[in-house]
Amino acid sequence: MKVQTFIIPLLNLDTKEQVSKLNQMISEVENLDSFFIDLSNKSVSLTAKKMPKVAAKVFQILKQNNFKIDSVVKNYPVLNMTCASCASSSQANLKRQPGVVNAEVNYGNGMGKIEYIPSLTSPENLKNALVEVGFDLVIDESKNQDEEIEQLHEDKYLSLKKNVIWALVFGIPLFIIGMFFMNMPYGNYIMWALSTPILFIFGQQFFVGAWKQLKNKTANMDTLVALSTGVAYIFSVFNTLFPEYWHSKGLHAHPYFEAAGLIIVFILIGKLMEERAKRNTSEAIKKLIGLQPNTVSVLKNGNQVEVKIEDVQIGDLILSKPGDKIAVDGIIISGETFIDESSLTGEPIPVEKGVDATVFSGTLNQNSPIQYKALKVGNDTLLAQIIQSVKNAQGSKAPVQQLVDKIAGIFVPIVIIIAILTFITWLVLGQENAFTMALLSMITVLVIACPCALGLATPTAIMVGMGKGAEQGILIKNAESLELAKKIDTIILDKTGTITEGKPKVQELIWFDDSAKNILYTIENNSQHPLAKAITAHIGKQENLSDLKIEDVSGKGLKATRLNKEYYVGKISWMNELNIQIEENVKQTIQDFSTKNYTTSFFGDNENVLGLIGISDEIKATSIEAIKAFHEKGIEIWMVTGDNEFSANAIAKQVGIDQVVANALPHDKMNIIKDLQNKGKIVAMVGDGINDSAALAQADVSIAMGNGSDIAIDVAEVTLIGGDLTKINHAINLSTQTVKTIHQNLFWAFIYNVIGIPIAAGVLYPINGFLLDPMIAGAAMAMSSVSVVTNSLLLKYKKI
Repeated sequence: MKVQTFIIPLLNLDTKEQVSKLNQMISEVENLDSFFIDLSNKSVSLTAKKMPKVAAKVFQILKQNNFKIDSVVKNYPVLNMTCASCASSSQANLKRQPGVVNAEVNYGNGMGKIEYIPSLTSPENLKNALVEVGFDLVIDESKNQDEEIEQLHEDKYLSLKKNVIWALVFGIPLFIIGMFFMNMPYGNYIMWALSTPILFIFGQQFFVGAWKQLKNKTANMDTLVALSTGVAYIFSVFNTLFPEYWHSKGLHAHPYFEAAGLIIVFILIGKLMEERAKRNTSEAIKKLIGLQPNTVSVLKNGNQVEVKIEDVQIGDLILSKPGDKIAVDGIIISGETFIDESSLTGEPIPVEKGVDATVFSGTLNQNSPIQYKALKVGNDTLLAQIIQSVKNAQGSKAPVQQLVDKIAGIFVPIVIIIAILTFITWLVLGQENAFTMALLSMITVLVIACPCALGLATPTAIMVGMGKGAEQGILIKNAESLELAKKIDTIILDKTGTITEGKPKVQELIWFDDSAKNILYTIENNSQHPLAKAITAHIGKQENLSDLKIEDVSGKGLKATRLNKEYYVGKISWMNELNIQIEENVKQTIQDFSTKNYTTSFFGDNENVLGLIGISDEIKATSIEAIKAFHEKGIEIWMVTGDNEFSANAIAKQVGIDQVVANALPHDKMNIIKDLQNKGKIVAMVGDGINDSAALAQADVSIAMGNGSDIAIDVAEVTLIGGDLTKINHAINLSTQTVKTIHQNLFWAFIYNVIGIPIAAGVLYPINGFLLDPMIAGAAMAMSSVSVVTNSLLLKYKKI
């Protein structure tokens, strides 16, 4: 065996302590001839004869110890798969390639998620490796890739449909002759003529696939179908040409052309129904892609120009008329309208948008023309990111699927062994026509035991669940999170932007003298303070006084001068320093504002307080409802916030949260989650800010508010588009329904094989003389796959 060497580049190999730690762990890897850790080049060099196994173990060690491999993760369509064994076979082949860190091939959506090191391999090498074993990889990443893949699947579906129609044209008369007119003159030869094109023209894909698998010493569904129908066909040809051979032994062996041909017909029909059903599971992706228009009206030099969506550039000014879809992410430059954002957020109520408001690709302009400037185009738009996230999520595998993959990988060889044992048992224990019975039973076992239903059980449910979540504004990034969400027993909520709106608003402005209202307006209108806009919005449009001189007093507030008179806006504590007279009614109002948990600012002149401003961050309308739903599920709720204790407790009391931690720094949030996890809790963290990212990374299920920071959204496994907390409850319900569907699918897939294989082998024959017909076995096998996919599709219609 040839010795191989390759180098693994790392991104965060920075210290000698890390090198020492790695040296100790890698030295324990079996079958490793030699290795070298290069700190200066941040790499690990391996030399071994059994490189795939060695590299896989080293990759595992690196990931478990938080070393970041300099790799890329890509999702490519995998073609020519016919069953779950194909997914296991192609996945194993990819994992064997030098430079591949990990590979997951999903039979349900035909996608391969591949992590590889660009310096060691390339998509072209991976494609060639799969082509050698009978599969293919679509590595084209052009803008039209989705359309091309869709066309490939459509061509495959149409080709399959054509084969089914022609197979039926030959199969129906074959069935009639085989069942009712077997003894007609030249009946055997007519059936031979009818079955031959069914097997070797319309069903040739099974024989081609089986041959490719044989060349690579593997087996899949094609192997089972080709073996069963091929053996039946050859046996029938022999019986037709040499009937005297059996007559001389006192036997009358029938030809089974109709069994061989109709097995292919039934399996082709099943594959057609399966393809149609699988197309339905990806409807969510198609709907999301369909939200973006193909062309858009761009304003250039005052003229309206129609351009393709892919030609839109950042900074382009785009015209949107009522009824138009928003083409790219941007900001409104002129006009006011209502935007239907239900496609992204799941919220049915249109949102009012005006100048400086953000608009998103895929949403719908409802009632007025607007002009907006493109800020994000192509793959950077929110819609494009959602589409990619859903694709990645649907291609990921739930933990339960890993066990299913292992079973599917060894299933076909086990079935072949069972079929051979069935044949031998019938030969030994059978009496009259023992050989014929043995052959038929073996063929029936091979036909009925296809692992398709087993392979489709998990991915189809995951795909439908992910798609349904996306349509409801719940973006789930991986299957593991979807499976785990139902087990959540503790939820940690950030306060600002999660429970509350995250947008301070003036709740009350009490005037003691409103003659200087336009002065306060002018001060705030010229201020950059975060609360200034809230105050001007509350006051309403006033005259902007140009003769007002404004200066910032650090840490206290703002000072303005007009006509030799001074005015102040700022903290309550500043009033005492300025020796402003504080009347009893002012003191009472300050006390009232404090009780209501307002942040209070004053507005006054040299002598008196002219007004008091009470500002607070409003609780989201849905927060109380969401937290009530969590309590009903028995989930423990914590609020962990960086805000002060008084404000935190006031908000917690209003929404019904008992466990409160205030003045929490980012690492405090993370440590609280660790402590809860050490107590055996399954913890979900919900946040929206950069300061939440460490806690989100630590949590079992991390949930980001869609209106929060990009970093929080990147770290989180679940994103709530629009930031509605009630969607967490929907996500938990969706997880429960999806996992229930997976378990139902797996139960029926396993039971089908547990019951079907022994019956096919003939265990009932000694009891009641029943022997399963191979044709019926073929139909049952096809229907098992269709039933599993249909059960998954029912998820779409369940309320969450």
